[in-house]
Amino acid sequence: MTKYLLVSFKTCPWVQRAAIVLREKKVAFDFTHIEPDNRPDWFLAISPHRKVPVLRVEDRVSLFESNAIAEYLDETIAPRLHPEDAEARAVNRAWTDYLPTFANTVTAVAYADTLDAYNKAAERIPEPFERLEKALAKQGAGPFFNGAAYSLVDAAYAPFLQRYFFLDRISKLGHIEKFPRLKAWGEALVARPSTHSFPPAEFEALYRDALKKRQKWLSRFIEPAEVGAK
Repeated sequence: MTKYLLVSFKTCPWVQRAAIVLREKKVAFDFTHIEPDNRPDWFLAISPHRKVPVLRVEDRVSLFESNAIAEYLDETIAPRLHPEDAEARAVNRAWTDYLPTFANTVTAVAYADTLDAYNKAAERIPEPFERLEKALAKQGAGPFFNGAAYSLVDAAYAPFLQRYFFLDRISKLGHIEKFPRLKAWGEALVARPSTHSFPPAEFEALYRDALKKRQKWLSRFIEPAEVGAK
């Protein structure tokens, strides 16, 4: 049995993406969490970009960048999460290529230093939401991006839709309700066990703590109170 080690920051969504793919394929793997502000020498030696995730395979090779890791796992371990049809697969890959734009736009409110910057960031969220809403019109009756079959697109977007729900509970953004397909997709992904590396309430608390430490504008709304995890 191949040995896999996934190196992570606890709240990193890009690591979460790789972990989701491993869990969807029912692959046993070890997790090692490091601190963003204290990256050990052994990690720097195996991470050319000095970032997580890193997937260590058989203590022999280190794979990096979440998209490359997801594609590698899908090529080497059944069941395949990409569609078998070449055209559908190309469309799926195009939407995973869009993920960084989606992620940066949706989570920018967390990095805003002022109310004005927060409002401007929030105003940009509907654009990527509308694009995904239109793409999801082709999903049919199934809950996932391609319908009934879970895919690498679902694994890619799950961490960032989860974070939108987190941010919306900290300070109401009120966008996703206007995009019913997207909302239902996000809720289906958050409900799927593979999305979670930690119990949901525990992870939302970790995420809030991480936001609080950044001391951005949104952090003023974060209280050490009970979280509304779903």
